[in-house]
Amino acid sequence: MAQQKVLVILGPTASGKSDLAVRLAKRFGGEIISADSRQVYKGLDIGTGKITKQEMRGVPHHLLDVVNPRKQFSASKYKKLADEKVRYIAQKHKLPIVVGGTGFYIDALTGRANFPEVGPNLLLRKKLEKKTASELFRMLNKKDPRRAGAIDLRNKVRVIRALEIVEALGKVPQASPKPLEPSPFIYIGLKPDNLDGRIHKRLIERLDGMIREGKKLHTQGLTYKRMHQLGLEYRYVGMYLQGKLSREEMVDKLYIEIKRYAKRQMTWFKRNKKIRWFKPEEYKKIERLVNVQLNT
Repeated sequence: MAQQKVLVILGPTASGKSDLAVRLAKRFGGEIISADSRQVYKGLDIGTGKITKQEMRGVPHHLLDVVNPRKQFSASKYKKLADEKVRYIAQKHKLPIVVGGTGFYIDALTGRANFPEVGPNLLLRKKLEKKTASELFRMLNKKDPRRAGAIDLRNKVRVIRALEIVEALGKVPQASPKPLEPSPFIYIGLKPDNLDGRIHKRLIERLDGMIREGKKLHTQGLTYKRMHQLGLEYRYVGMYLQGKLSREEMVDKLYIEIKRYAKRQMTWFKRNKKIRWFKPEEYKKIERLVNVQLNT
């Protein structure tokens, strides 16, 4: 029996992944599995650029809105759920299409990432929580510079988790070497020429909606501390709502941070030499490649 093929569409934020995924799903009879570490949360819609029902065009989407944003969600939980969804979609004789910009989630699903079986160290967490994000990052950089180079240094939750694993194992395990047999994963990367412009345009278009969404989430019980942990849009909208930033400062800082995030995404993806990169306007080339890969 032939291996189940899985199409993986990835790239930096604002590159057009969701639109491409829907077009390919319509063309090849697919269903979409999100690989986004914040779109798993309910209510984090505008800030994360979550696809709308209208934009889905009737294509089923999975692993959106699966957990309350007040709770933590891990890559290991993602892998378990995503594996189940791949099997579910394949059983219906549909093409599983994984779409997202969270490289660690994608590597988790495709087997490129090791998962350390390290439970929570509550005493260590309590001690580390008292430190600033920059202090935690310096600690990680000293103990495991490779992991420090690929992490969001302002995300205390992630840096603390990395330090927890380092404490237990000595370092955060690297990606697993791939087996020699043919891979069932077809990797398509999107990389627009004008990414900075696209990021800025999307930010301005979504700004008022993000502020309304931030107010609503806070009213519903999402603390400003948790908004800060969720990063990017929610971090800076939270600071604006608390009066710590003006609207102009929020936009300027957020634009810089999203550009930095996109660079970190690309740094992560460049490690996977199996990704074939395209511009968003090269749809016909992408379609031809996917067609060939699915039939070989």
